[in-house]
Amino acid sequence: MNGRRGAVAVLSLLWGTTAIAGAPGDLATRFGAREMVAAISLAPDGKHIVYVTPTGTRGSAAVVVDLDSGKLSGIRLSEGDRMTPVNCGWASGARLICKFYGIDDYVGMRISYTRTLGFDADGTHALYLGRNARGGDRLNQFDGNVIDWRMGDGKVLMTRDFVPQSTSTGSHMGGDARDGMGVELVDAATGKAQLIERPDPDATDFYADGQGVIRMKAVMPTSGTGQLKGDVIYSYRPTGETGWKLFSRSLRDDKDSLDPLGVDGTRNMAFATKRLNGRLALYGVALDGSMKSELVSSNPDVDVDSIVRIGRRGRIIGATYVTDRRQIDYFDPEYRKLAAALARALPKTPLIRLMSATADESQLLVFAGSDVDPGSYYLYTKANRHLEQLVRARPTLEDVALGQMRAVRFPAADGTMIPAYLTLPPGGATKGLPAIVMPHGGPAYRDEWGFDWLVQFFAASGYAVLQPQFRGSTGYGDAWFANNGFRSWQLAIGDVGDAGRWLVKEGIADPAKLGIVGWSYGGYAALQSNVVDPDLFKAVVAIAPVTDLGRTKDEAEGFTNRELVQRQIGSGENVANGSPARHAERFKAPVLLFHGDTDVNVGVGQSRLMDKRLRAAGKESTLIVFPKLDHQLDDSAVRTEMLAKSDAFLRKAFGM
Repeated sequence: MNGRRGAVAVLSLLWGTTAIAGAPGDLATRFGAREMVAAISLAPDGKHIVYVTPTGTRGSAAVVVDLDSGKLSGIRLSEGDRMTPVNCGWASGARLICKFYGIDDYVGMRISYTRTLGFDADGTHALYLGRNARGGDRLNQFDGNVIDWRMGDGKVLMTRDFVPQSTSTGSHMGGDARDGMGVELVDAATGKAQLIERPDPDATDFYADGQGVIRMKAVMPTSGTGQLKGDVIYSYRPTGETGWKLFSRSLRDDKDSLDPLGVDGTRNMAFATKRLNGRLALYGVALDGSMKSELVSSNPDVDVDSIVRIGRRGRIIGATYVTDRRQIDYFDPEYRKLAAALARALPKTPLIRLMSATADESQLLVFAGSDVDPGSYYLYTKANRHLEQLVRARPTLEDVALGQMRAVRFPAADGTMIPAYLTLPPGGATKGLPAIVMPHGGPAYRDEWGFDWLVQFFAASGYAVLQPQFRGSTGYGDAWFANNGFRSWQLAIGDVGDAGRWLVKEGIADPAKLGIVGWSYGGYAALQSNVVDPDLFKAVVAIAPVTDLGRTKDEAEGFTNRELVQRQIGSGENVANGSPARHAERFKAPVLLFHGDTDVNVGVGQSRLMDKRLRAAGKESTLIVFPKLDHQLDDSAVRTEMLAKSDAFLRKAFGM
């Protein structure tokens, strides 16, 4: 292997170990294959990269690449059945920290949890870096997040969940009675920890400033019954002080809150969003005790949704928002200039993100992609302005023609123009096509321009795909969000139906070949659209859908967010009228349902209820349940099966 190009070659090596069945031209197989880079990080000294990649159909490994020699080290992280690696990062040039996600049963409830482990770069010397998993009768559910990677000395700042430790008599006397979230400085090689911030039972987050100092804290107060109130109180430490001062209160239903996104110690400033003319804008707020603020970034049409960081210290260099495409507003002059240069160098892949950097920021990991390019990862060296491709995100799609995605607007029944994305099949056909409306999940979400494996599978298979950003979507301001897509379901579902009618009116869709496909809330929207207008869509595919709003409220029982979920869903006639499982008799189109049986987001019982009600009403319904899989169905073989069966189902329903 020749130097850095070894990172590209490793894809072929690992892909060969991945169980992917089917002929080379099988679209379901190609699109169902999981993305080859789940997470990626550059070592602080710039000598290695590590990325998490699939092995088998649902397992994962970490691949460490020596960027000078091309030498590869593989760390088998999971088989995919119990815990799945989320990401790996560098505590030093020789020591990794990897975070894992899992699902288990606990006191009669199915819950998710995380575990954090340290590894040498060759996969040896594994060490659990979380605190004790259980104290007394309480489980340590989330055992640590790295909030400051520091400069690569092997120690990191981590939030840790402290669970009171009982003695053998069941008493906390003589045990460790500390409770709540705190911060510790953790040595990734030895596991030794130094307490930095005392645990707070109501704390939900701490904010480091990139200089090794904790500057902000978020707490979510609970009621006397242990239920979250929906309020968040933010505190900060002024320069040189040890006590906390109030930064802001984000109260339930407050439309004028100041919500911090991060702290930049180099500027002694917090960056926080606040509404400006009904849209979220980004402000810089001084942490010197004055709370002086200045407007940093805004857009009159959409919300500023996040900040852009760089380097080991997480320095904040920009803000980002989505108009028709994601935009980055760089307020750091050096990186504004660099971003423009990268855009000129990679004109066909305008979605460019800075992923990671060395400690001195002399080298950067860069991602670049587009709607018709799943993307590649590059190493950029500032000294010689050299850009070299390292890893492709989806090598199985290299020779597959993809459909261009374009932003469109269509009128809702009340005249409101609804933004959407239209993807037509590659090849030039534009009229009389089989077509799919694909509402997004959430409902607190929105689609954006770029590669989407589900959209592109259907486009490559000959379908036109329209993704409506219906009212109830986030990103377009308060008025557009309304009361969210559940409490304001009539508005959201009305827009989804109007998306289908627009496809027919424009001649894009053959009205006899119009279907709807959705995942999570999108699956709910697909089903509820057929309650509202049973004649519009000729086939329904719903993946992990909500089907009964009352059941969704019941699923929150036993959790601290129960009251928040109840408020999100609403009550009274809205629940009954907005639950497709309670109106199975109205369905005319056949329904195909998919669900994982360990889904902790939307319980599999939702799909089972829908299928049962449809069958009882004499309707055509098929339910496919995948064992041991969560909401995302993160398994290449399962995704391949789902795509193939969805396509066959639609073609049969459309008479193709």
